[in-house]
Amino acid sequence: MGEFDLIARYFKRPAKRSPLGVGDDCALLAPAPGMQLAVSSDMLVEGRHFLSTVDAARLGHKALAVNLSDLAACGAKPLAFTLALALPGVDESWLEGFSRGLFALADEHGCELVGGDTTRGPLNICITVFGEVPTGAALLRSGARVDDDIWVSGTLGDARLALEVFRGTLALPADVFTMARQRMEQPTPRVALGLALRGTASSAVDVSDGLVGDLGHILASSRVGATLDADAAVSVVSAAASSGLGSDVLRTCALSGGDDYELVFTAAPSARAAVEQAGKESATRVTRIGRIEADAGLRIVDASGTPVAQRFGSFDHFG
Repeated sequence: MGEFDLIARYFKRPAKRSPLGVGDDCALLAPAPGMQLAVSSDMLVEGRHFLSTVDAARLGHKALAVNLSDLAACGAKPLAFTLALALPGVDESWLEGFSRGLFALADEHGCELVGGDTTRGPLNICITVFGEVPTGAALLRSGARVDDDIWVSGTLGDARLALEVFRGTLALPADVFTMARQRMEQPTPRVALGLALRGTASSAVDVSDGLVGDLGHILASSRVGATLDADAAVSVVSAAASSGLGSDVLRTCALSGGDDYELVFTAAPSARAAVEQAGKESATRVTRIGRIEADAGLRIVDASGTPVAQRFGSFDHFG
């Protein structure tokens, strides 16, 4: 099967919202009047971002999910995406599964494939996603203000737990591992929550490299500091409830684990009811885990306010 046959069979679909989709040198996008384009790219490399044993449909889902998560953090509605795909060879069974998982999530969010490229090489997936957000309404990393609450969506640390099982450093009950593995391989982009938080959250970022590291981006961009409740963060590690793991391991997974693709965001204390309502509207759990402060740096404490001595980092592609 040649390159263009591969594209036609597995990836070419009629454009519904975009003026022009797959098939020309460029696609054409037309955001609605009063809207700005939100654009983000993410690359997934075999052996670096996913295991060679991952199910192809789950990988297709994740490849798009990590990009949709960026739109969610910006409060943008998905519009379209492009796909650049390097393949070691033509494996029709793999392509069928990958495209099925990819398009299932794309259809769920009304986000259509409008172009891209394919080539032969080590397995590498690069997606660029386009969304739209009302002019001036985008959620940014730079908007956190002193005394704002720090919130996180969903659950933290489950993907890291699964990764440690694959590494052989942890053992989990089979049912707990199955759940954690699904969280690692099929993350849920919090698009609905991001849209619901427009006008309520003061800043936001998605948790891709670990809570401490990604919250640090908000602190740096907003030129503020924060105190983070480690026990509140651990309380949202869903796999932890029946894992029997110690507090140090759970804190590491919750605060340093990547691949959660949840949202960490800030909002004024007066907006707590609105944040809770946004969670209800989007069917997403939201948990308050800290406070923005004027003093620079991140201070991590336990539920009693005692500083936690344990050190936490975040994922670094070149670290």
